[in-house]
Amino acid sequence: MELNSGGYYKEESKMFVATDCIVFGFDDGELKLLIFKRRVEPKRGEWSLIGSFVKPEEDVDNAARRVLKEITGLDNVFFEQSIAYGKASRDDGARCISIAQFALIRIDEYDRELTEKHGAYWYKLEDLPSLVLDHDQMVIDALSKLRRRAKHQPIGFELLPEKFTIPQLQSLYEAIFQRKLDPGNFRKKVLSLKVLKKLDVKDKSSSKRGAFYYMFDHEKYEDLIQSGYNFEIF
Repeated sequence: MELNSGGYYKEESKMFVATDCIVFGFDDGELKLLIFKRRVEPKRGEWSLIGSFVKPEEDVDNAARRVLKEITGLDNVFFEQSIAYGKASRDDGARCISIAQFALIRIDEYDRELTEKHGAYWYKLEDLPSLVLDHDQMVIDALSKLRRRAKHQPIGFELLPEKFTIPQLQSLYEAIFQRKLDPGNFRKKVLSLKVLKKLDVKDKSSSKRGAFYYMFDHEKYEDLIQSGYNFEIF
């Protein structure tokens, strides 16, 4: 039988493909997740990740970009595929496979009015309510992948403002890994990675002495990646 014949596809059962976005943000020393009240049945009105069915003419990644743009107003959001969820019983509404994506955004940059218009809210991970379907597992899996990536690559910079201090960076990594880090060892390690550009301006909001701001050097990072440099944070 020819696999490209119209009759072969026509006789097969149809199913839906969705993409669900686990959107992480960092604010005031806390790692947060963007969720909203589900607007469709089943489980309408319950807390859910932000997602959508993939349109017939869309690539899955383009569907994720569309969802992130619609909810946050941001272009060029960092996101990465997490896991595909395909249990036959996962969605009471229809047979549906979901491709989960975890995204990282800077909370100070998103369109607050647009997000609120969609009924989406930021929750601290420890205060997260129960989510619909298998979305709780999606969050667990995405956080695990974020931690693996953040341990070996400077992925956490996607969650920080363009300029930041070493203490702010440490606070971010402590939030991601949910444990305290030694300030001296952390500072020595991140500076040894040679991907930070020191600025001539200080943040004096927390002390008179202040702390110098830094910026992430994307060009230097790409050069070192090509050379096989090891970015292990700790």
